[in-house]
Amino acid sequence: MANDSEQELKRRRDAIDALDRELLRLLNERATHAKAIGALKDERTAYRPEREAQVLRALQSENRGPLPNESVAGVFRQVMSACLALERRLCIAYLGPPGTFSHAAVARHFGDFVEAEPYASIDEVFRAAESGQTDYAVVPVENSTEGAVGRTLDLMCQTELIIVSEIKLRIAQHLLSNATSLDAVSRIYSHAQSLAQCLQWLARHMAGVPRIPVASNAEAAKLAAAEAGSAAIAGETAAAIYGLNVLAPHIEDDPNNTTRFWVLGRQPVARSGRDETSLVMSAHNRPGAVHALLEPLAKNGVSMTRLESRPARTGLWEYLFFVDLEGHRDDTPVAAALAELRVRAPFLKLLGSYPAAPVLK
Repeated sequence: MANDSEQELKRRRDAIDALDRELLRLLNERATHAKAIGALKDERTAYRPEREAQVLRALQSENRGPLPNESVAGVFRQVMSACLALERRLCIAYLGPPGTFSHAAVARHFGDFVEAEPYASIDEVFRAAESGQTDYAVVPVENSTEGAVGRTLDLMCQTELIIVSEIKLRIAQHLLSNATSLDAVSRIYSHAQSLAQCLQWLARHMAGVPRIPVASNAEAAKLAAAEAGSAAIAGETAAAIYGLNVLAPHIEDDPNNTTRFWVLGRQPVARSGRDETSLVMSAHNRPGAVHALLEPLAKNGVSMTRLESRPARTGLWEYLFFVDLEGHRDDTPVAAALAELRVRAPFLKLLGSYPAAPVLK
């Protein structure tokens, strides 16, 4: 019986070895085509978000398992990242230091074959892409628990950059430390938002332990690695970078806690088949003004998925409205609605049309 098991094990391992060799051949064949396509394109458009979205959606629709769709997307994201790097290795600005959730968003969306450049503030991330120091910027827009990231929205009103893609990242908060038990933890570092996202767990399990807000989760992990008895609330990326143990996994109060990021660049993005359009506009300071702005959307059958107001910083009680729409700016209903909005709104700026990120499960 044991001999039969060993023979079956060998047969399957031999089959895997043969498949690996065939996969290697096919990967290099794919890379050859990708490299040839790169030579035919303008190098400034090496990254095509709409094309990548179409490829991933097609693969997932044809997936019959046993690999789940998320794993299929992850594998092929790395394949596309490696092939693109043969053409040109992209440089991506993000809110650092290494180990933040912004860093994880870059890795999730662009794969490992890019140069990820950390910056100390959202303003610096914008400036890096605006000046050409980096090809693209990844910035946080909103969190499902804590709401909009105001600084990102404010800078979108001023920048020449446009949204070329979006990323939705499930935020799993872990308690990290070199301590061996919760009882050995004497202080907890984290970003203020992460502390807020874990209030219930902290109240139940670490009620008497001081909580110290710092600039980022990565900074918290760095401090926890350096100080005995310290812990950090951060993600798996920070744990790996700073050599910390996961004392308690998934301590976030909301298991669906998700942060949305925008990828910012300069080139307009063509339709992918499932897109979103973002814009910012103002309204006249009179009764019914906001309703008048929303009317063209209903009239043309365009669904609004998000409406966020922000002070306009131009006068007392004046506001800007950030709007997300289903569809691409070149889709007939969206184009018609935008044309009417340009007539009605005192100020309107199109922030970009881009492939919609998949709904996380």
